[in-house]
Amino acid sequence: MTLVNDAAPTAVRSTGRKFRAFTVKHLDELTVRAGLSPEQRLAVRAVATVLPFRTNSYVIEELIDWSAAPDDPIYRLVFPQEDMLPAEDVARIADLLRREAPRQEVEAEANRIRARLNPHPAGQLKLNVPTFGDGVIPGMQHKYDETVLYFPKQGQTCHAYCTYCFRWAQFVGDLDLKLAGDDAHQLRDYIAAHPEVTSVLFTGGDAMIMGEPVLRRYVEPLLELEQIESIRIGTKSLAYWPQKFVTDPDADDMLRLFEQVVESGKNLAFMAHFSHPRELEPAIVHQAVRRIRDTGAVIRTQAPLIRSINDDPKVWEHMWRTQVRMGMVPYYMFVERDTGPQDYFAVPLGRAWEIFRDAYKHVSGLARTVRGPSMSATPGKVCVDGVTEVAGEKVFALHFIQCRDPELVGKPFFAQYDPTAVWLDDLKPAFADRFPHDDLDYTPRK
Repeated sequence: MTLVNDAAPTAVRSTGRKFRAFTVKHLDELTVRAGLSPEQRLAVRAVATVLPFRTNSYVIEELIDWSAAPDDPIYRLVFPQEDMLPAEDVARIADLLRREAPRQEVEAEANRIRARLNPHPAGQLKLNVPTFGDGVIPGMQHKYDETVLYFPKQGQTCHAYCTYCFRWAQFVGDLDLKLAGDDAHQLRDYIAAHPEVTSVLFTGGDAMIMGEPVLRRYVEPLLELEQIESIRIGTKSLAYWPQKFVTDPDADDMLRLFEQVVESGKNLAFMAHFSHPRELEPAIVHQAVRRIRDTGAVIRTQAPLIRSINDDPKVWEHMWRTQVRMGMVPYYMFVERDTGPQDYFAVPLGRAWEIFRDAYKHVSGLARTVRGPSMSATPGKVCVDGVTEVAGEKVFALHFIQCRDPELVGKPFFAQYDPTAVWLDDLKPAFADRFPHDDLDYTPRK
């Protein structure tokens, strides 16, 4: 893997260019550039029939090392891989494409495969969507007391899609799988009726796909609520389209909106998603980071640990050190969620902890704000604190960073060590018959 170095960031040729998206219809010409054979390209198209594909000119021209493709980590980050799905599934779709089967037949097979991929992990559609007034609130999740997630309808895409994305179901065109809302006043009214809510996270998709006037419609009503302490924006835009904050037509207006949030007395937390050090190298990223920080916003960084892309402690060490140097705050290393092609990308929990520890021990205290490896599971965010031996038994030491039941937050618990486990559901309790969270109440909020 190519690691970021301490030299000055490289110049970016495409800084002033207009955004251009590449989708499935461009796959053949792009995968030819990666040196794939016709059969390999057909298999990639088959995978892209099930899982979403979208990238853009900045990623293609500035981030991917085409001389190393298809093994380049950024290429693997955005381009479907022929073995991401079970071989028999890929073969069935490829056969349909080869014989130019009717679109309905291809889509029906794709939907059958999607249904087995746990499109909405952690019970997010059934357990996290609250009822209010006459029914459920579209596009909202309220899992933890203090935090509401909102999925604006206009933010249901991204500048480019990550191959491992746990939100993949938002992008495949099935309305039954989407989380999307467009009633900013309903959002405000729900929060006002729930004084325990102090933080709102705008997510998607990517909230930074929206233009400034649209984002403003959602944000401004929240500034009137004294109970709100922080507004969070979850985004991959700094990595995939930093022009959003530098050269796009509404860049200055967007930054003025950020300033308005801060001046209102709220914390604006810009939750930036960086998966690999190369995403931090271009000069325009450094410029965008400076402009966002100048508004008073705090940039926190997070990403999942992904096999074949960033499963190396040196990668994380370089990311965290570079982020601190740029004035950002390392926040989370996540574990790949139990959805989509998890089997392809997941790193066993024991190895994940080793990678986290080996990176963590080489950074200064300023980078040790980062937490992980963390699983965003059904009961809450579970952190793997380590692998140790207790009473002669090898175990995982764990705790809840956040939980549906606040009483469980911060309390250690133990699981039997399993070298193959990649998720909370793979674990069995140690020294007890049940986990502390096994008796949680999962009734949706009202």
